[in-house]
Amino acid sequence: MLDRSGHVMSWNSGAEHIKGYTADEIIGEHFSRFYVEEDRAAGLPAKALKTATETGRFSAEAWRMRKDGTRFWAMVVIDAIYQDGQLIGFAKITRDMTEQRKAQLVAMESERRFRLLVEGVTDYAIYMLDTNGRVSNWNAGAERIKGYTLADIVGQHFSRFYTPEDIESGLPWRALETARSQGRYEAEGWRCRKDGTRFWASVVIDAIYDEGTLVGFAKITRDLTERREAQQQLEQSRELLFQAQKMEAVGQLTGGLAHDFNNLLTGISGSLELLKARVSQGRLDDLDRYINSAQGAANRAAALTHRLLAFARRQTLDPKPTRPNKLAADMVDMVQRTVGPGIQLETVLAPGLWLTLCDPNQLENAILNLCINARDAMPDGGRLTIETSNIRLEGAAARQHDLEPGEYVAVAVADTGTGMPPDVAERAFDPFFTTKPTGQGTGLGLSMIYGFAKQSGGQVRIRSEVGRGTAVTIFLPRHLGEADEATPPPRRVSLPRAEAEQTVLVVDDELTVRMLVAEVLEELGYVAIEAADGASGLKVLQSDVPVDLLITDIGLPGHVNGRQMADVARQTRPALKVLFITGYAESAVLGNGMLEPNTHVLTKPFSMEALANRIKAIITSA
Repeated sequence: MLDRSGHVMSWNSGAEHIKGYTADEIIGEHFSRFYVEEDRAAGLPAKALKTATETGRFSAEAWRMRKDGTRFWAMVVIDAIYQDGQLIGFAKITRDMTEQRKAQLVAMESERRFRLLVEGVTDYAIYMLDTNGRVSNWNAGAERIKGYTLADIVGQHFSRFYTPEDIESGLPWRALETARSQGRYEAEGWRCRKDGTRFWASVVIDAIYDEGTLVGFAKITRDLTERREAQQQLEQSRELLFQAQKMEAVGQLTGGLAHDFNNLLTGISGSLELLKARVSQGRLDDLDRYINSAQGAANRAAALTHRLLAFARRQTLDPKPTRPNKLAADMVDMVQRTVGPGIQLETVLAPGLWLTLCDPNQLENAILNLCINARDAMPDGGRLTIETSNIRLEGAAARQHDLEPGEYVAVAVADTGTGMPPDVAERAFDPFFTTKPTGQGTGLGLSMIYGFAKQSGGQVRIRSEVGRGTAVTIFLPRHLGEADEATPPPRRVSLPRAEAEQTVLVVDDELTVRMLVAEVLEELGYVAIEAADGASGLKVLQSDVPVDLLITDIGLPGHVNGRQMADVARQTRPALKVLFITGYAESAVLGNGMLEPNTHVLTKPFSMEALANRIKAIITSA
């Protein structure tokens, strides 16, 4: 307590603790001794008492003095005390706020430095938005990047930085909603400057909350136009390089392919010429030799085109539930004859091996190709192992194999041959890459296997060590259905004939193919209807003519291809059975290569016997 003139009348233990004086030392002394010298010189003690007298209270924060001469930051309140309307003194409360003052000064300094830092940044546009998206603050970087001064933009909605098409789509408001609901919004896109030009921006919007209440958004924008242009130029350069490499590879392959095809065509055309000459001369004995020669050359040509399609991952798969153990076991004799007696063949087939859904013919071709590669890597003999196993891949293991987590059937072919150094193994699946001498390999074998595995939802991995051998493993997804245990029908001397009134529509723009297929059908007792394009075929299918089977090429001329014709026809004939005959299955037509129910495929070239058996099997199927 102070008297009317400011002398101390009473003193508590808190005062002694804070200021260092005992009650005996300070009672009767003027309270101005607690003020620092400069405040006393300025007459602040008297002004404080005057304010309290006139208004009833004086409050302030300032430096005060302890007995030992040290200073502390004080929060002071002086209340005037009246009795019967007369001023009788003052009640004075002082609180030591030194630590709080220090913390406040630190925060103020931090805020000052942050403000200077933000305002001085020129590479980033940093600004604040209120809860409605209006600009409330703006740094130098924002002015440089967007062209608006602080006076131009404060109070304006931030959507003015977006392109008209983004504004029309509501993108600015969706961005704020994302930041509000998720705490942050990040994106890249075109933004507009004040002068109307566009720049490619990286944008981050953070929601700012105070005690759980949204108070606004902090927005950072960076101009990435130069980086994006450089990235686009790099991508263009990469694409040009890829095209150049591809053309170089195609060029390297062209000579070998031309040589192979010319040989095959010579065999076919020569055999047919000799066959024609013998028939015209009436010499009908020993004609099988020329027929077999032409057919053999045609089969080799078909195999070569299938390898090319497999490399391009455009071959049509005919997936069936497959038992890899049975398939591998059935191949043992063929593989042993292929690799020769100098190589020891072993099979390690896992008991209880899962099924996989794949094209068994393609899997068989893949295993045979790997065995041939292994044979070539062991010119002095060695051991060749075909191994199967069940594999579960999760987490890091799945990522390492570039596969989705799950269960897979693994089919591996390993040899004890020469092996490959790492740089060669890395390129083993590259198209046209081969380590074999010129003329002894096209470099398509492993590429074909890779294409088959990827199209089947799996993957291929290679492990090799120089001098110790190579192992190639094909991973195929596990199939949980039942195996197709149906055995192929035995070869028949006479082709299966039609039942009464069975009609087949044949659609193919190639007259020769259409004629041959129709002739085979008619000889077998079918009613054959021919059409040269999809539009003509649709007219038949949309009429009342009964059609038991549609045989069509996929790549038809005009605006309706084979797949589209079948899809339209099934709107009125939902149970229509379709057999695609194709030499080149477009991935855009067959999607992922899997066939729909009641849909089958026969790849050109094919034998008339194979066509007849397939037609009969399809028509009589449930």
